Amino acid sequence: MEAFYTLQGEGFHQGKAAYFIRLGGCDVGCFWCDVKESWDAAVHPQKSVAQIITEAKEAISYQLSAISPIFVITGGEPLLHNLDELTRSLRHEGFKTNIETSGSSPLSGYWDWICLSPKKFKKPLPEVFAAASELKVVVYNKSDFKWAEENAAQVSANCKLYLQPEWSKAKIVTPLIIDYIKQNPRWQLSLQVHKYLDIP
Repeated sequence: MEAFYTLQGEGFHQGKAAYFIRLGGCDVGCFWCDVKESWDAAVHPQKSVAQIITEAKEAISYQLSAISPIFVITGGEPLLHNLDELTRSLRHEGFKTNIETSGSSPLSGYWDWICLSPKKFKKPLPEVFAAASELKVVVYNKSDFKWAEENAAQVSANCKLYLQPEWSKAKIVTPLIIDYIKQNPRWQLSLQVHKYLDIP
């Protein structure tokens, strides 16, 4: 659907330079999704792996071998696609491969970091829970804290845990998240900093 070089705005890698590609196609259908135009994969042009990598390298002005920049694959739901060839090629070119996924489709690809953001509309598969580096739960209302704990019980002990306010409810739920984290300090707060900064 789109590609852009920006800063990672949320989660564990927040604030780091990152090249994003957003893949078309989603079968999860969150009603508060801010990229509903990504849902229909058929309306977006296909690109070859080579073309994706060429465009990424052109957008980044430093040497890949020296820095190992983050390459984030998001969606839509990126795991609707088999990502083995793309991620293998990205690693060969020196990129660190990150994914942001609901975990609702089978895991493919070779990953340096897996951000699992589970959705109630279509729950994650056990294999994605097991592989997750980071669990990022979007909080829309108070019931989402229970949902967060249910998901946290299924990830590994090394998985980072984040609670993130849904953007349209941020003023209401952020104070609730802060209070929850103070009482449950294994969780951390994730904010969509890129939206506050008005960057992609």
